[in-house]
Amino acid sequence: MVDHSTENHLTAEEPDTLQRNLNNRHIQLIAIGGAIGTGLFMGSGKTISLAGPSIIFVYLIIGFMLFFVMRAMGELLLSNLEYKSFSDFAADLLGPWAGYFTGWTYWFCWVVTGIADVVAISAYFQLWFPGFSVWMGALLCLAVFFSLNIATVRLFGELEFWFAIVKIIAIVALIATGIALAAVHYPSPAGGTASLSNIWQHGGLFPQGPSGFFAGFQIAVFAFVGIELVGTTAAETHNPHKVLPRAINAIPIRVIMFYVLALMAIMMVTPWDSVVPERSPFVEMFMLTGLPAAASVVNFVVLTSAASSANSGMFSTSRMLYGLAEQGVAHRRFALLSRRAVPTNGLMFSCLCLAIGVALIYLIPNVMTVFTLVTTVSAILFMFVWTMILCSYLAYRKQHPQRHRESHFKMPLGKVMCWVCMAFFLFVLALLTLREDTRQALLATPLWFAILAVGWRRRGRKMAGRRR
Repeated sequence: MVDHSTENHLTAEEPDTLQRNLNNRHIQLIAIGGAIGTGLFMGSGKTISLAGPSIIFVYLIIGFMLFFVMRAMGELLLSNLEYKSFSDFAADLLGPWAGYFTGWTYWFCWVVTGIADVVAISAYFQLWFPGFSVWMGALLCLAVFFSLNIATVRLFGELEFWFAIVKIIAIVALIATGIALAAVHYPSPAGGTASLSNIWQHGGLFPQGPSGFFAGFQIAVFAFVGIELVGTTAAETHNPHKVLPRAINAIPIRVIMFYVLALMAIMMVTPWDSVVPERSPFVEMFMLTGLPAAASVVNFVVLTSAASSANSGMFSTSRMLYGLAEQGVAHRRFALLSRRAVPTNGLMFSCLCLAIGVALIYLIPNVMTVFTLVTTVSAILFMFVWTMILCSYLAYRKQHPQRHRESHFKMPLGKVMCWVCMAFFLFVLALLTLREDTRQALLATPLWFAILAVGWRRRGRKMAGRRR
């Protein structure tokens, strides 16, 4: 227990640890926001056109696997409240190199995802402000997110709370609209009428065969990026023993509600073979209702979703740099906190990297090609982070059997599901070799690990030199 006078003294000057200022409602909604990635709003048209109705099974399988990854993460974080994030337990259980590779990779994941999100937000602004340049829009986004994150962690929690509320309302409205249109047999834009039978009457549940079904995994994995955000908020959560299990256990319900039911609603109204890959099915659904403001409303929702992802990314990167600095594998300046217990230096560095990335994307003419490349790289790197969580869990079971026995939040089928999930990630990586655009991203990713290896080797030499 921290003495109140000490706590007040630290707050008045500069605190030396992150403060537990996020409560249950913040964590629950951050978990929901993390489970609803921008890929659902932006990429669902492409996934439906590739896999047909079998895309429902794709999302269920990915959601099922990631639930066990989150359970492993939950048990590890609660086994020792000194762990601030998965980088901490990777360093403790697998060795300093694992904390270094996991932390820096997770940081890079969100920088890459943040670049894609900021460019997407700027593009969505064009609907309302056609004369406003994408370049200025991207810089404005960065300035706004930096200002919001530098204030307090509680403000971040409030923002994510309301961002997630907007996402939930949009998806519930989409599902309700789809059910209503199917109930009255509303004329479908492709001919025929809206009906539940549209899901299986256009070539069956697997109309594109195994190749179409497997192709869906490539894009769908990116939709789940951010599901592990609950883990980066662990150090700033009130009563983690109660809040984290509740947020993690609700993941299966969220996957069914936000992915499966939403995709079923879309395909009930518009048969899968009539869905346009380049357009958002969310926009098309609301257009059918005849609402004049549908385009603006859905544009606002998709923009909010991208803003939520970018905001979360900025939060995560600054906390990960803080953890790496505490481990001694990042510059010690990243461990300094502001008076409001915010790692300001990490925030500024992440913002600078985002700005450089946005500038690079702006200079390349074909933005969509780069967008596909960076999102695929992001998905590959996130799978590496998820794999490190599972490897840490296996090490924890071997090194701390007593902690596992005493845990009140044990991972179901612990060791078995770790190997099943890792085999699944290898399967997805193999699928990425099947298409040209995702193959390029897969071939480019080892470059990041080569850079990390050089950095780790240099750090080892410095440490050896100090010992002498």
